[in-house]
Amino acid sequence: MKYHELQTAAPKKAKRLGRGIAAGQGKTAGRGTKGQKSRTGSSAKPGFAGGQNPLMQKLPKLPGFRSLRTPAETVSTGQLEALGAKIVNATVLAEAKLISNPYVAVKVLVKGDLTKAVKVSLPLASKTAVSAIEAAGGSYEKVAILGRPIVNVEKAAGKAEAKAAAKK
Repeated sequence: MKYHELQTAAPKKAKRLGRGIAAGQGKTAGRGTKGQKSRTGSSAKPGFAGGQNPLMQKLPKLPGFRSLRTPAETVSTGQLEALGAKIVNATVLAEAKLISNPYVAVKVLVKGDLTKAVKVSLPLASKTAVSAIEAAGGSYEKVAILGRPIVNVEKAAGKAEAKAAAKK
């Protein structure tokens, strides 16, 4: 036993309810006279409003549905034609500013003509886009979405210190 584990205060005894009038908490035992709360086993459910319509049922529900999935960014076959690259992947499209960054899902759709042979390596493409790429003499390869690189914490801290030193 340790000093901080010593129990210095005596344990408080629980009230003995309903043991007669002389005991001080007899007859109704501090529950008042009659009613729902005086009965044993009674407890109102969360949100229960005494029989009237509860607040959470009165309020209207929000319309629509909000999906948490991020939608794929789209690239058209016409944009691939204008790009003029022989090999197209997420990094090439990100450098050309056709997508926000190379780590998003990208889908090729048919919009515009494709005449040049292009090797496309992207996660998604419509069937008509794949047939249009192959008809132009190119090829389509389905690849996984690029994962974001793990940043070295020490390297990032060093860069932050260098920036702070440069500002001074």
